Amino acid sequence: MSYAVEYARSLADPVGFWREQAELIQWDRAPEKILSKDANGNDAWYADGELNTCYLALDYHIDQGRGEQTALIYDSPVTATVQHFSYSQLREQVALFAGVLQSRGVTKGERVIIYMPMIPEAVIAMLACARIGAVHSVVFGGFAARELASRIDDATPKLIVAASCGIEFASVIPYKPLLDQALDLAQHQVDACIILQRPQARAALQAIDIDWEVAIAAAEPAACVSLKATDPLYVLYTSGTTGKPKGVVRDNGGHAVALRYSMQAIYDVGPGDVFWAASDVGWVVGHSYIVYAPLITGCTTILFEGKPVRTPDAGTFWRVIEEHQVKVFFTAPTGFRAMRKEDPESLLLRNYDISCLQALFVAGERTDPPTYHWLCDILNIPVIDHWWQTETGWPVAANLRGVEPRPTLAGSASFPVPGFDVQVLGSDHEPLAAEEEGDVVIQLPLPPGCMSTVWGDHQRYLDAYMEQHPGYYHTGDGGYFDADGYLYIMGRTDDVINVAGHRLSTGEMEEIVAAHPAIAECAVVGIEDRDKGQLPVGLLILKDGVQLPAAQLEAELVAMVRQTIGAFANFKRAVVVSRLPKTRSGKILRQIIRKIADDKPFDPPATIDDPAVLVEIREALMTAGIGQMAETQG
Repeated sequence: MSYAVEYARSLADPVGFWREQAELIQWDRAPEKILSKDANGNDAWYADGELNTCYLALDYHIDQGRGEQTALIYDSPVTATVQHFSYSQLREQVALFAGVLQSRGVTKGERVIIYMPMIPEAVIAMLACARIGAVHSVVFGGFAARELASRIDDATPKLIVAASCGIEFASVIPYKPLLDQALDLAQHQVDACIILQRPQARAALQAIDIDWEVAIAAAEPAACVSLKATDPLYVLYTSGTTGKPKGVVRDNGGHAVALRYSMQAIYDVGPGDVFWAASDVGWVVGHSYIVYAPLITGCTTILFEGKPVRTPDAGTFWRVIEEHQVKVFFTAPTGFRAMRKEDPESLLLRNYDISCLQALFVAGERTDPPTYHWLCDILNIPVIDHWWQTETGWPVAANLRGVEPRPTLAGSASFPVPGFDVQVLGSDHEPLAAEEEGDVVIQLPLPPGCMSTVWGDHQRYLDAYMEQHPGYYHTGDGGYFDADGYLYIMGRTDDVINVAGHRLSTGEMEEIVAAHPAIAECAVVGIEDRDKGQLPVGLLILKDGVQLPAAQLEAELVAMVRQTIGAFANFKRAVVVSRLPKTRSGKILRQIIRKIADDKPFDPPATIDDPAVLVEIREALMTAGIGQMAETQG
């Protein structure tokens, strides 16, 4: 079947199309209601169906006679460890930890926060929650205590599952002090914390803490609990344009159907294939394409602990692909930009046989054309840029290798995926012509697998996604279609920036920077960067009479952001300016600032680490005409 036929059928008959896809997974009770409305008036998929996601990811494949197939490969250069888990071995560990959770009183619908690095126990904890119907909320291990505390208060978990430490390059990062501080900051009190002791840094346990190994030794395995398709599987927090993160709620049924379809249609992989998504389980890519989609499909998935370009060298990507015979690789372009910087002639690639690799998918941020062409030249396989969001849970636009591969174009995410009625609208809510840039939206109903609400705040869901263009989901991204139907995503239209694949709130960073006693006013904007995609830059107006040296001020602000959010925010630059462009009402015109910055030469080799570039931005912002123009035009 051609892409055009498949896509048109998915929009013309969504009920029939998604009924067929639902038949590819095992249900405890097959759904008869394919598309209906929930209590909030949202579109709901498979409302009367029942299933268990952990069963689909593990038990089903064992029941099909493939229990000895490798389900998970843990590859950790930072600990010099490679470990294989068959489907049977992984289920055994998951069932035992599910028993631990049940023994601590965790029941269906209760939340469990998981604060762990990229280790097998993180996956085991996620699947154990799914097994008994608990709702997991994975918090990225790089987050500082305040970020963790905000998620504890919002999700109100019964338990927290954490590791004693994580490892960043050569540094061991103790997690327990961060967890203890977060519990002190949080209003909500948890019943207990289950701590996995890693040998790199063992933690001192307190009365509230339970040792993972001790708990497992006393546990009885738990069976799968049958759940409604609309019951929540997880809550995953994503940055909002205000400081408070949004809890994206994902259901069980639509999620499983959508991910199973995506593995076949988009990535062209099936049972037994090796699939590697080089991300973190703390982000949506890790949820969807390290854990759930590959395992539901019956693939072998790779859990990689470390930074692939720097652990131990720029050839780590190629080593993992060769050693584990990866068929399809999925990562953010950031890693390849760093690799290209370290090894521009791709000399390290010659040391490895990666003939097993059939396709490379990149996402998480826009892939710059030089990196895209470099990858095409050195790999000689399809390099596919695709686009999606935490909120959608799976790709919105891609080149469908399992349906009809089409030519790829630099800078384009190719075509809308079946089920997603993607349009580009102007401010009058009318569709724009080809090549005209506007708001990228998705006409309702959204397909299965997309978020159903914001945890505990449905009005925020409506305000954030459904109000700007009635009848459409507002993605918050701007872009356009070309004359041939290729979709180009040009970047965020709100104040969320993408730093090396991590979506971060500039509003939250501004709150931190503004708290410094020397700062009268500030704006934090994302500036294009060759290596990270975007990096935050603080633009500061000082209070009258402040004589603080610029270097000292910058260092203090960097430390404040690092302490509150984490080092991965990459806030490293702050520039003092005399004015910021504003509307008459006093709102800072961040789009004006971004345009000024983007007009500067950020193509390689220039980055925002180049002092000359920062000087040009500062001088442009200090030009009186710019400020007057912004204030006059309102």
